[in-house]
Amino acid sequence: MTVAILIPAAGFGTRMRGADKLLQIVDGVPLLRRQAARARAAAPLVLVTLPSLDGPRAEALSGLDLRLLAVPDAAQGMAASLRRGAAQVPTDSAVMIVPADMPDLTSDDFTKLIRAYCADPVRNLCQGTAADGTPGHPVLFPPDCLAAFADLSGDQGARDILSANRHRLRRIPLPARNALTDLDTPEAWDHWRAGRSEP
Repeated sequence: MTVAILIPAAGFGTRMRGADKLLQIVDGVPLLRRQAARARAAAPLVLVTLPSLDGPRAEALSGLDLRLLAVPDAAQGMAASLRRGAAQVPTDSAVMIVPADMPDLTSDDFTKLIRAYCADPVRNLCQGTAADGTPGHPVLFPPDCLAAFADLSGDQGARDILSANRHRLRRIPLPARNALTDLDTPEAWDHWRAGRSEP
């Protein structure tokens, strides 16, 4: 039984007002590289969708054991990344969607969802939550959900698949607000950095 991790990183992040949130330096490396390395520590196959394979985001991932996928139609929204990535996941593998802009997620968080899924004979979907139970990310989809990714459109992510399978959704609590913290604006970055001490 295998679980692949898909990191959609082909979006444009317009709320950052010209800066690239995925290239913000965290713990001495670009956020995208940090997230991909954490994912790779938890799963043998990590796919990362990018606007192109020769831009600064691809350079930030140099040397890591990843599968990089260009998304030429990224302007169509998040669904373009999910369609492209899910199509490359082996048909007998589950896939966990890990947003690239959630820096509090850890390798242990990814491993916790993977273990919960692998220990479940029913193979339910698994969704990370905050410690208080608030639903968040990541979300792990069993192999029978893969085909549905081809029908996604727009910028709503995989919400339609999640909704269609809510009867088989298992929520997994993660520490603190790891499952909720995302950084989409300069103000969000400032607030997050103020709350931690970086090396």
